[in-house]
Amino acid sequence: MTNRERLQRVLNFQIVDRLPTFEWATWWDKTVNRWHVEGVPEDAELFSYFGLDDIRQFWLPQFAPGCPDPKTYGGEILSSEEDYERLKGFLYNLDTVKNISQTLRQIKPLHDRGDFPVWITFEGFFWFPRTLFGIENHLYSFYDKPELYHRICRDLVNWQLRMLDEFCEILTPDFMTFAEDMSYNHGPMLSKALFDEFIKPYYQMIVPELKRRGIKVIVDSDGNVIDMVPWLREGGIEGILPLERQAGTDIGAIRRQFPDFLMIGGFDKLVIKNGEAAVRAEFERILPVMKSGGYIPGVDHQTPPEVSVENYKIYLKIFKKYCSMV
Repeated sequence: MTNRERLQRVLNFQIVDRLPTFEWATWWDKTVNRWHVEGVPEDAELFSYFGLDDIRQFWLPQFAPGCPDPKTYGGEILSSEEDYERLKGFLYNLDTVKNISQTLRQIKPLHDRGDFPVWITFEGFFWFPRTLFGIENHLYSFYDKPELYHRICRDLVNWQLRMLDEFCEILTPDFMTFAEDMSYNHGPMLSKALFDEFIKPYYQMIVPELKRRGIKVIVDSDGNVIDMVPWLREGGIEGILPLERQAGTDIGAIRRQFPDFLMIGGFDKLVIKNGEAAVRAEFERILPVMKSGGYIPGVDHQTPPEVSVENYKIYLKIFKKYCSMV
């Protein structure tokens, strides 16, 4: 079974020879720096070095060169219709796919052969307005600037549809993610009413086009997402990642309530530093979900720098063993 076929079959709840073994989120720079000190060659391609399955992600940014940065982390770059008009030329980069088209054409034969799956990421209708309004003002914008919020989302989804067409003219990705981060450890950061008004309509504009092309649609949201899963399903979303254990997310509960919902991640990254027994116990916890289909296990966010390369290799050895137990 090829890497691409294996992933496609899992995402369709079909039988596989083993589960995919890849990192959906590559490693923290501090983690990699530690591993270099511990002997990993600085020029090593880490997927190959660690014997992981190959996968290629393309994040499709809408910002054009020259767009102003916020003055502080999480700060705003606009606060009014006038600001939006002034900045709009920087916000929806029509060269996004053009700039990677040569790379896409080079990898297309390998993708077609099954060497690796391809996934794309769009910034979603919670995430992108937040980058414009800033973290705090974004939460007020639902009430203070609803017309501008909707205008931003309309422009964003229209740009996404155009980029999707251009990308798929070269190759069709196997799945995609909307970067959102709509939850924290106590649940969603917005109400169901706000989700229905400001987020769901734009999913409903693009998700049918994604599904028509056979692309699985997944939302990327940190935090405890279980209360949000029904909302996402109403918008046509088919799955979620990364399923953070420390935020209280229980993948077993999600599987029991929503047996056809796709999941990626779910392995508590904080146990890897504790060694073999802790890693095995964590895999035993998630093994029933691994056997249920529609789930690709992996760390529930980037591997933290407390993890030595020795402990990471122990994790990978056990990871690959459990992925063969399905």
